[in-house]
Amino acid sequence: MKAQEFRDMTAEEIERKIKELKENLFKLRIKHNTKQLEKTAQLSRIKKDIAKGLTVLSEKKKEAAVNGS
Repeated sequence: MKAQEFRDMTAEEIERKIKELKENLFKLRIKHNTKQLEKTAQLSRIKKDIAKGLTVLSEKKKEAAVNGS
């Protein structure tokens, strides 16, 4: 996912997407540990997507705090 896609979402949608990505990462790690994962690049891609989502979520929370004051 691109950061812009996260920016187009609401905070609740971002949180749901991050949760979904973390679940996928868990499943991929299990496959990787049991030698069933063929495309190991998926692990780093999902980690980066989670990081992007968390970054945009913190930006939105900071923006809400500034505008809410």
